[in-house]
Formats: sequence, structure tokens, C-alpha cells
Amino acid sequence: MPRPVLEEIEKVRTPAAGEVLGLVEQMFGFDRVRVRCKDGYIRNCRIRGKIRKRMWVREGDVVIIQPWPVQATERGDLLYRYTRTQVEWLKKKGLWD
Repeated sequence: MPRPVLEEIEKVRTPAAGEVLGLVEQMFGFDRVRVRCKDGYIRNCRIRGKIRKRMWVREGDVVIIQPWPVQATERGDLLYRYTRTQVEWLKKKGLWD
């Protein structure tokens, strides 16, 4: 009897220069969320249309944020949401605690 295969991780997107990891704290509606970022700021972020149509974002999800050039400490764009398996991989690599 074959064993069930867990989701295999081939490529995990890591934050590039100018991007920050964060945790979704609250959903505001109208594609807006509050995110507690690893750099210590709490940002009001918008979910880009490309992501909004492809994946669901919920409270407690680990995400990648790109702060805006203006109001960088207050606002940003949500670029990517990690799955549970990917979050475990980030913890093993020391990128998320």
C-alpha cells in the first residue's frame, strides 16, 4: 500500500530586496488587510488584483509585503501568501520564527 505523499516543496519564494515577511492580523474588506511585519511596523496593505483572483488570504497567513515608496512604514502591497508547508520550510531555514 503506497504511503500518502506530502506536498513537496520545489521552489519557495523568499523576500527580495525591499520586501518584508509579515503575518495577516485583520481583514478590513475591499481587499485591504492589516499586517504585522517582521521589521516591527504594522501596515495597512492592499491585496493586488493578481493575487486576489488566484488565492484566498485569511487572518493568520504568512505573507510577503512590499512597502510603498511613500508612507513606507504605514502602507504596502501584499505580494504572496505562503502555504502551511512553505511556512514550515521557512522555519527550518530560520527566515520565520
